[in-house]
Amino acid sequence: MIPRAIVLLLVAMNLGAFAWWTLHVGERPVPVATTESGVAPLVLLSESENAHQQGSPEELDAAPDPNSATPRCQSIGPLATPADLRRAMNTLTPLVGRIQYRQARGSELHGYRVFVPALESRDAALEAARKLAAKDIKDYYVVTSGAQENTISLGLFRDLANAETRRDAVRAVGFDAHLEPRLDDAQQYWIDVAVARDFDWSQHLTGYPGLAAKDIACF
Repeated sequence: MIPRAIVLLLVAMNLGAFAWWTLHVGERPVPVATTESGVAPLVLLSESENAHQQGSPEELDAAPDPNSATPRCQSIGPLATPADLRRAMNTLTPLVGRIQYRQARGSELHGYRVFVPALESRDAALEAARKLAAKDIKDYYVVTSGAQENTISLGLFRDLANAETRRDAVRAVGFDAHLEPRLDDAQQYWIDVAVARDFDWSQHLTGYPGLAAKDIACF
């Protein structure tokens, strides 16, 4: 009988424990305040630096445009050789907001030509040449073929002033002498920059003949 009583006692204890766990509702723990009232919470240094670097949405909206300091864009050129381009790029790069270069086909000045325009025939050109000689105008050449046929060449000049002097001397003896530049196709290089409005590129780029700048749309 004793073992049977022990079994019944164990069953009753298990049923009691099950009922207690099923019906018992524990009290919720009261949260403990992390800081005292009126005291700012602690913030890690790394969190503070992150917040400062990222900024609030309002601060980001109000932040200045990094390109606002370079509101003017210009194209500077032409530069005749890749060596000139490299030197100019090295000079300007630390001084401007943005910079890029480009290549283009252009015309290169190779001096000036003075001539009497084509006459109606070769005989007329030869007669005009004899009259020039009689007026003590020397160093001329009658062109007998090609695109300039029947013109009288009065010389090729590197310097404009010398070309103008020659033209005026021939005109003074009654001939309609003309002057025109000699232009050849050439590869040219241009530098596009974004700069402040008061930036003067010419103070930094010297020794490049014929260099100029024009305003362009910003890139």
